Amino acid sequence: MACMRVDAILRGRFVTFEPARPLAHTLAVLGGRIAAIDADADGLTSAHEEDFGEHPVFPGFHDAHCHTTSFGLALEALDLSTPPICSLEDLYAAVAAEAERRGPHEWITGNGYDQNKLGGSHPDRRRLDSAGGGRPVWLQHTSGHMCMLNSAGLAIVGSAALAAPVVGGAVARDADGEPTGLLQERAQALVQRIVLPRSIDELANAIGRAHERYLSEGLTSVCDAGVAGGWVAQSPVELAAYQLARERGQLKVRTTAMISSDATHAVNTHPDDAVAAALDTGMRTGLGDEWLRLGALKVFSDGSLIGRTCWMHEGFSDDAGNTGYPQADPDELRRTIVNAHLAGWQVATHAIGDAAVAFTLDCYEEALRRRPRPDHRHRIEHCGVTTDASLGRIGQLGVIPVPQGRFVGEIGDGMLAALGPKRVAEAYRLAGFARSGIVLPGSSDRPVVDGRPLLGMRDMVVRQTESGRPFSPQEALTAEEALIAYTSGSAYATRTEHDRGSIAAGKLADLVVVADDPRRLPPADIGDVPVLATIVGGDVAFRAG
Repeated sequence: MACMRVDAILRGRFVTFEPARPLAHTLAVLGGRIAAIDADADGLTSAHEEDFGEHPVFPGFHDAHCHTTSFGLALEALDLSTPPICSLEDLYAAVAAEAERRGPHEWITGNGYDQNKLGGSHPDRRRLDSAGGGRPVWLQHTSGHMCMLNSAGLAIVGSAALAAPVVGGAVARDADGEPTGLLQERAQALVQRIVLPRSIDELANAIGRAHERYLSEGLTSVCDAGVAGGWVAQSPVELAAYQLARERGQLKVRTTAMISSDATHAVNTHPDDAVAAALDTGMRTGLGDEWLRLGALKVFSDGSLIGRTCWMHEGFSDDAGNTGYPQADPDELRRTIVNAHLAGWQVATHAIGDAAVAFTLDCYEEALRRRPRPDHRHRIEHCGVTTDASLGRIGQLGVIPVPQGRFVGEIGDGMLAALGPKRVAEAYRLAGFARSGIVLPGSSDRPVVDGRPLLGMRDMVVRQTESGRPFSPQEALTAEEALIAYTSGSAYATRTEHDRGSIAAGKLADLVVVADDPRRLPPADIGDVPVLATIVGGDVAFRAG
């Protein structure tokens, strides 16, 4: 190797997360991968060299659950998050200002409002009528699990559609039986079928915007948690937008795309295959390459904790008669999950309430009993309220929980109100999983919350709400555990650990350079650590300043 020429030589303080060599100082890159490390790189030459000095360099950050197209679209939509919106009056004023910029019949759309931060109430339909000046208004809740329409929007949806029963969702009504404008869960499809789908071109541009932001935050890999079907999708051909973005050079972050179970359909296959539902041609988890690949099949079993729609064993603390609900008939959900397993998919089931988590585990157990599969890596997205009994079953079944540590810091006060002080110990557990030997990924669910990885890591360690209240601090991780979650943990959850998650010969040269080592800082300061550079395939894709 002494005379071999490589694409790049990188020097610095590389934290590898490889036990045999925890720290390295020289990397040789060839074909986007690490070809040699330290002494093995001696004598290699390259026309391109980078020296990151004493700044720590980690494996590139990896968000195992986010919504890229939704985030990219939100970057150009009316922002109703808190801040800047700190009251319902602020929200109405923002809608009115947006209305002035719109034509007389244009939809006014906004994203990110949270009633928990606006006095506990959703926007009033009639106030939105006034603010919109007769235009239809569609405001999406920060959770993504509900939205608000004004009277003009409801009129476009139509009274017949609003009166029809919705399985797995609800049209909220006032004391007189009139729609309030709040559409929960699958009822959102009533408006989505009017304003969607978006064009592939628009979605490719949204992916590009999102990826530019990701790179500035040290993200080199993400998992888009549900495309091409159901209320979570922007278009039934959403994957084509990813392909277009790649062709245009807008796909700058390695992407695993989960396919919504709504995109599958009944198929006639050989009885030995036991495939009852599939995508056309039988595509499933793993198809693709290191830039764009199919991940798990995404199934929704319930709704939102801060929206009080997730499926609970007992009522919410501030709404005792409400235990939420499943997003479909439980027998149908069970068939969907079991059939996905039988078809060879990795299955990722959204389950937030404790009843939904227990139900999902029942389904996985049945699936594995019917067709045992080693190393299946089925996931529970969010795994929001997890009893000790369910935690034990997660470990026994080899299931991967995917909670969002950032939820505690940004929407934790709303979760506390929903659960009360006794059940909060079971909410968005981290240490409980880690101490049980369960692999824990790092993720944000962006755009539900601010998805910066270092901010998420801070909240995994601090476990404190926005108002400063402790949130089951016994579930806190160390800074090193949080870093491992956002690197090797996420790689394992997306079945890509052979390519990424640590710094080792043969793996992709995806790295992030930060100004300080989060492991040596006061926990509250972790979220403020600047990202200095992001390297993808050995090339500097982002450099600060």
